Amino acid sequence: MPLLFAQIGEEVQIVNIAGSSEIKHHLEEIGFNEGELTTVIQKIATGVIVKAKNGRIALDRTMASKIRIRPLVKSN
Repeated sequence: MPLLFAQIGEEVQIVNIAGSSEIKHHLEEIGFNEGELTTVIQKIATGVIVKAKNGRIALDRTMASKIRIRPLVKSN
């Protein structure tokens, strides 16, 4: 599922990144790599704000839709 559809506060794992090699390279440079964890902090009209590495990054809807994620299963 695209990162764009993650719920606020939900920690997710990046599965892959779709798009051209330039888009993949750009997203990897700012901390979006396969296997990394990220959390949606806020949804805004133009996209999402996410926690990545040690910072917050705003992604527009187009970029957020290229990042494929899976929710983490919470253990009890």
